Amino acid sequence: MQKQPVQKKLEENFPISLTQAGKQNYQNQQFTEAVKKWQQARKILISRGDTLNEAMVLGNLAQAYKQLGQLTEAKNAIAKSIELLSSHQRENQNLFAATLNIQGSLLLSQGNIEDAIAVWKRAITIYEKTGDENGLTRCLLNQTQAYNRLGMHQRALNILKEVNQSLQNQPDSPLKIVSLLHLGETLRLTGSIADSKKVLEQNLTLAQKLNSDANISKILLALGNTYSSQGKNQEALKFYQQAIDKSKSSAIKLQAQLNTLRLLVETKNSSKARYLVAKIKPQLQSLTPSRTSVYALVNYVQSIEDLNSSEVSNKQENVKILAKAVQQAESIGDERAQSYALGYLGHLYEQTQQLKSAKSLTEKALMLAKTSNAPDIAYRWEWQLGRLLAKQHNFVEAIAAYDDAVTTLGSIRNDLVASNLDMQFSFRENVEPVYREFVGLLLTPELGEETSQENLKKARQVIESLQLAELDNFFNEPCLKADPTQVDQIDNRAAVIYPIILENRLETVVSLPNQPLRHYTNAISEKEVEKMVQKMRRAIRRKFLKKQHFAICEEIYNLMIQPLEADLAANKIQTLAFVLDGSLKNVPMAALYDGKQYLLEKYHIALSPGMQLLDPQPLENQKMEVLVGALSEGRQGFVPLPGVKTEIDKINSEVSAEVLFNQKFTSEALQKQISKTPFPIVHLATHGEFSSKAEDTFVLTWDSRLDVKELGDILHTREQLSSKPIELLVLSACKTASGDKRAPLGLAGVAVRSGARSTIASLWSVDDESTSQMMVDFYEHLREPGVTKAEALRYAQIKILGQPKFKHPYYWSAFVLVGNWL
Repeated sequence: MQKQPVQKKLEENFPISLTQAGKQNYQNQQFTEAVKKWQQARKILISRGDTLNEAMVLGNLAQAYKQLGQLTEAKNAIAKSIELLSSHQRENQNLFAATLNIQGSLLLSQGNIEDAIAVWKRAITIYEKTGDENGLTRCLLNQTQAYNRLGMHQRALNILKEVNQSLQNQPDSPLKIVSLLHLGETLRLTGSIADSKKVLEQNLTLAQKLNSDANISKILLALGNTYSSQGKNQEALKFYQQAIDKSKSSAIKLQAQLNTLRLLVETKNSSKARYLVAKIKPQLQSLTPSRTSVYALVNYVQSIEDLNSSEVSNKQENVKILAKAVQQAESIGDERAQSYALGYLGHLYEQTQQLKSAKSLTEKALMLAKTSNAPDIAYRWEWQLGRLLAKQHNFVEAIAAYDDAVTTLGSIRNDLVASNLDMQFSFRENVEPVYREFVGLLLTPELGEETSQENLKKARQVIESLQLAELDNFFNEPCLKADPTQVDQIDNRAAVIYPIILENRLETVVSLPNQPLRHYTNAISEKEVEKMVQKMRRAIRRKFLKKQHFAICEEIYNLMIQPLEADLAANKIQTLAFVLDGSLKNVPMAALYDGKQYLLEKYHIALSPGMQLLDPQPLENQKMEVLVGALSEGRQGFVPLPGVKTEIDKINSEVSAEVLFNQKFTSEALQKQISKTPFPIVHLATHGEFSSKAEDTFVLTWDSRLDVKELGDILHTREQLSSKPIELLVLSACKTASGDKRAPLGLAGVAVRSGARSTIASLWSVDDESTSQMMVDFYEHLREPGVTKAEALRYAQIKILGQPKFKHPYYWSAFVLVGNWL
């Protein structure tokens, strides 16, 4: 009997219905259900010999497998899709290119970044031939992710800018909105906050013009994130509220509410936070299982726990919510989400001292993170496992777990911030403690035994790695290439001192030439160290009397240097290189006092962000040519610097100098001179400020403020034209931002980003007259054969110290040498 036409049509359309239903599941992040439907559709298509549609379904399957972390299955699916499409390539080139686009995404998720770029280039070539501009744009947007992962952020931004430039000539469209959203978010992740705001605000206008409600709420959410990353919490809260009010998507609305809750908790606005908790809580009951819902449940509990209020935080209730998150993740077969929920459940058990259960949950979460290729989650559970093992006094396994966590963090330096967009993330809370706790564990001798050399070397390596991670986080990009350096091969009269601030003690590791590492412990809390630093910063102001500044300078000397005195003397040490930690970066080491002399009077002094970043080359005996950029007039709200004119006139009389003064000192002129002549020394006598944020770290020119990245780009221009790097960058009128305890990070950032082997800068705004004299004396000594940069700076500072009117440390101790002291 012949089938009825309607029934026949239904059967013919069944694979299409399954495919569409699978897409709906995928959009709802129900990836396992999507896989089931697409597998059903594929079986039918195979039975019919419909290879073209089978290839399309395989492409969908590959994306779902990727989301589930099943990368082998994803790889096989996309390979089969490409194989099937090979016979249809001529008549279906765009479909073939779309499949290559998916393959590129898979390769990227597996860490095969170069292969992904190569595949996307193939797809781009096809799209360019067929003239499919939309396909080309989507492919280029994917390619920028790969460049960001490689740390090639400028290249990624250049592509995004080109894409958006080409879209400007086309009619306004949803794709244009998506492309601008990508650009805005990429700018935020790379620290270009002002540009991110500008692009997102432009995009918001476009989305409103097209009545694209779904994109409007996404843009408002992105704007909230951009303002939040800058610490402008009130503005961020306004954008989050607009996203809540305007969004028709329950997922976006909930995400904006959770981001609002996080900010309210961070700013300790507990009354508003409690009000919002009451609004969020009912929504959690009706969440459809998806990755977004699992993250929402976990993030809600994190914020509730951080409120740390008995009125709000209920451990048992939070355990139930997390158990629900685990159940949802299991039901959709999402191992990554399951790992996130299980691990945080383990964290709650850790807090209630149920260590056995916490360890079991953590180990399961770690296994799932590894099988789903989620290193950004795995390091958290390796860290958590290390804590739990240490609490159980299983120190050997605890050290191994911490070591795994630090290794994993090192492997994802390139994309740590970007990979945590779905998770609540703070460098200070989620990364820095891993390193500090590991060092504390390594330097805790068991049963009163001496700390082993192996553990001391590992502790030094870990604290160096923290310095690198801090700078990467400062720039929001992996900008540093580390190369471990043996100090005794550089200078056999130098000691490297690593003071390490831990919660309940100060550990100091000392590296002496051709000697085993030394280790000293002081039982002083982190809070006490902070108080001492603040007290010393106050004491070195001009208005304080000698007795007041001597007392605190001697107190910190006794803490950091006195235990090392015998070793330093026995090894005839002449130079002290400090790799300073935390708030100690705000302390001018030169001003430490032993009761009779300042440290400066006994040793040459240098600072380093880490020996891994040291370029161990002595200053070449070459013509002392200096490029000077200087401002004496007040610009952009900054006061005049009348002493600068005297400073540069005297420098010009000592050395051969090319001077860009006042109106001639523009960013364009600076770049032109850098490109024109390979000056070994660049001297900038102008206002500048070091901050804990890259966008707020800058030097002033006549026409603009050059932030640390722009200054680095200008100074790096000469690397492309000359094999000789800048030997020395001098910033003679800069200061660290007031009220910013981590501001010296900006100084380290400038030192590293400039590409100069050495940088001299001031920690605070210094007297014009004393600065002018000191700089002239510095260059006079630097010209002498065999004199190192550290020696020249010390001689110049001691000469200023010897003058009665400049004897106070305020006048001479602000200047520090960062980097190569030779």
